Amino acid sequence: MFWLKKYHADGLRVDAVASMLYLDYSRKHGEWIPNIFGGNQNLEAISFLRELNETIYDEFPDAITIAEESTAFTGVSKPVYTGGLGFNQKWMMGWMHDTLSYMKRDPMYRKWHQGEITFSLVYAFTENFMLPLSHDEVVYGKGSLLTRMPGDEWQKFANLRLLYGYMFTHPGTRLLFMGGEIAQGGEWNFMGSLDWWLLDSPMHKGVQTLIKDLNQLNKDYPSIYRHAFSHEGFEWIAFDDTQNSVISYVRKGDAQDKPLIVVCNFTPLTHHNYSIGTPVSGVWKEVLNTDNTKYGGSGVLNGGMLNTISEPTHGRKQGLQLTIAPLATMVFELVNAAPLPVVETTEIKKIVNKKKQ
Repeated sequence: MFWLKKYHADGLRVDAVASMLYLDYSRKHGEWIPNIFGGNQNLEAISFLRELNETIYDEFPDAITIAEESTAFTGVSKPVYTGGLGFNQKWMMGWMHDTLSYMKRDPMYRKWHQGEITFSLVYAFTENFMLPLSHDEVVYGKGSLLTRMPGDEWQKFANLRLLYGYMFTHPGTRLLFMGGEIAQGGEWNFMGSLDWWLLDSPMHKGVQTLIKDLNQLNKDYPSIYRHAFSHEGFEWIAFDDTQNSVISYVRKGDAQDKPLIVVCNFTPLTHHNYSIGTPVSGVWKEVLNTDNTKYGGSGVLNGGMLNTISEPTHGRKQGLQLTIAPLATMVFELVNAAPLPVVETTEIKKIVNKKKQ
């Protein structure tokens, strides 16, 4: 309460909650005493954490309390009155481990490990999750996020931009440790400052610009934040294109909010006329592409307005044909969902052939 009252902190993050919840945490048989019911839960610690959160939210309802909890303890971010611990959010440790494990792989091998990048959505709505790329990921000899990306220099930056685009459009909230926003190359050193001089480099400046635009995207589109902790805000389009290592999904808000389509390509290959299903027919527009040249990318974009075609794709009645940029996250907004003339695929081919002639 002192930190909130005296220093006006926005919230508190509680470290290693798992070690508080379990009496046998990191202890061998015979090194711990069961609780009064014979179990391994630390009932006094659980009671204290609940009281802590109730006290904080009673006086500071807008504060945030975040638990770094790495087990399957139920209800960490659920209200105390429902039997939860009362934290506002919980770190999504599984997402962090699986995603970084996947991203460090050579793109040519990612098709055999696609489950690592999609598994988080199996349990994404069991808690109010925060996606953490925290201090723990850039210390203790792990290196920076940039240096853990595979490939040459261009591919390292492209992979990092792809990761950020995927992270910022994934359900939940997100946490990025200082230095990540400028793609710092060296491991974090608490004895020194960040390498701000890196912003003289267009590639590092491009990552900073991307983070700025991703933050703006999250502010401008309720479809990303409205149902961040609920299945109502997310819908898969396709997660099974393992051959191309491409995933696509929809972020949804309420009825008045524009849905967003997100496509992630985890290989350095460009795909032309790539078909994806869309939730509604109409006109779509690309609003962010991490391969944009202003971010340091190669500039493979989907310009102009994109009309859906009445060709069943991914179990939907209509779809879009896109140019899929290499190692990139692409975001598309619905511009107009009103009934529009839908061009059949056969008619498109006739038009193309006529132009060629």
